[in-house]
Amino acid sequence: MPESAQPATPVTFPPAFLWGAATSAYQIEGAVREGGRTPSIWDTFSHTPGKTAGGEHGDIAVDHYHRYREDVALMAELGLSAYRFSISWSRVQPTGRGPAVQVGLDFYRRLVDELLEHGIKPAVTLYHWDLPQELEDAGGWPERDTALRFAEYAQIVGEALGDRVEQWITLNEPWCSAFLGYGSGVHAPGRTDPEASLRAAHHLNLAHGLGTTALRSVMPARNSVALSLNSSVVRPLSPQDPADLAAVRKIDDLANGVFHGPILHGAYPESLLTATEPITDWSYVLDGDLQTINQPLDALGLNYYTPALVSATDADANV
Repeated sequence: MPESAQPATPVTFPPAFLWGAATSAYQIEGAVREGGRTPSIWDTFSHTPGKTAGGEHGDIAVDHYHRYREDVALMAELGLSAYRFSISWSRVQPTGRGPAVQVGLDFYRRLVDELLEHGIKPAVTLYHWDLPQELEDAGGWPERDTALRFAEYAQIVGEALGDRVEQWITLNEPWCSAFLGYGSGVHAPGRTDPEASLRAAHHLNLAHGLGTTALRSVMPARNSVALSLNSSVVRPLSPQDPADLAAVRKIDDLANGVFHGPILHGAYPESLLTATEPITDWSYVLDGDLQTINQPLDALGLNYYTPALVSATDADANV
């Protein structure tokens, strides 16, 4: 060992620390036409030529729907103590509304039981981007009704699994659903409408608030309700340039504030409302919405990938 080198300090974790892994339904389940399941927006999107690399889709994926017992055994072999997975909305409610399909709920009941038998703590994400196609055909997340339907879905799943699952996540990375799905169009449903992306962002926020209330109405008080956000640290390219500093505020509002503001503080940033005036009038934010969205959280999931380095030119291009 070189003289300048220092021995590494051992890192220890508390006994209750959870070592886990996470998946989403469309990425792994397959069985897209079994048990009453109907297409989601990702089924439609991935079967549209040119939308995915090599035309890949999730029709089979890793066939988790049929091989979940093998998969859970592998998790146990790896020593996992927690596993976060998402529910396929269209497997539970094929049209996104109305009564549940028991075959779909039973699959998730069996999965939860298998995890618990192996000493693995389940965490359920209610929405990981796979909106039932029928709800998208009715307007999707830019429409308020989708948030109302989400609350009904949350109550159904909470009633079915809330006695055995203690950790719940309403939405996974709603920024991606709003801005990649309805703004840039690189995610399902592939729409490119800036105003629709902001409407979608608000209704995803509303869905979180309504879904949180619905879950807590049917589950034991000990259960934890959270959501997962993909937040970014936004930095100026030139810290001494006033234009770049202004750009940081603009991009930070769109990257973080559009969700952090109403969910954590009960209001959208005024700077966001001002900057987006040429795009939308925010008239779809109705009385009481912000109070509904601003529900107390038991936890906040932060999916952090990379910082964002911006300049005034970048901000103008993005907005």
